[in-house]
Amino acid sequence: MQRRCDRNRKRSKRRDIYCPYHSCYMNSVSQKYQLFANQPGQLQQRGISRRNALILVSNQSSVPLEGEWLEAFWCDHCQQTKWYHVHRCDERSYKLSLAPRELWQQVKGVINPEGNPSVGEFTRRQARILSYKSIQDFHLLGQH
Repeated sequence: MQRRCDRNRKRSKRRDIYCPYHSCYMNSVSQKYQLFANQPGQLQQRGISRRNALILVSNQSSVPLEGEWLEAFWCDHCQQTKWYHVHRCDERSYKLSLAPRELWQQVKGVINPEGNPSVGEFTRRQARILSYKSIQDFHLLGQH
């Protein structure tokens, strides 16, 4: 029989997310990074038909993937923080796998480590320079 305080508890319970290697409870140490699909193949891997996947991608530039995200967790057993791809199976159960590098390209709100591809090398170099002498890269026209 349940205690009365357990039956009447209105607050949500913490997520039951356990380490896939050590089976110990893991604490979240980051926000959730929502995943998006921008290619039909990514939607087909998740059970959407080819035709519907093509229609979705053509109508929307990116389709949010419900129940999937990237999140960092701290494991008490191995004393490390690792990034996991979290997939919600049902309301109270989750499937975790280490986040592959390719998955970070499907996340919104994360800075591209290679930089913006539309920015030139000169602009990228100038942004990294912290000194006031960066004006020396600009040579005045007409002087020899």
